[in-house]
Amino acid sequence: MLDAFIIEELKRRERLRQEHDQRPVVELPLPAPEGVPRRGPEREEEDKPSRGVIIIDLAV
Repeated sequence: MLDAFIIEELKRRERLRQEHDQRPVVELPLPAPEGVPRRGPEREEEDKPSRGVIIIDLAV
């Protein structure tokens, strides 16, 4: 059996979670930044950068 303090703490956390879930949320329609191309399936191959390895030797 759980201690009364633990049970009350669990109930308190559940109430806080429910209150947080019930808060109204407003999503703003933000415009897309200009100059940044939109990503789409047709541009997927073009946008992939070439990958490689760069080794920097800092030994003096």
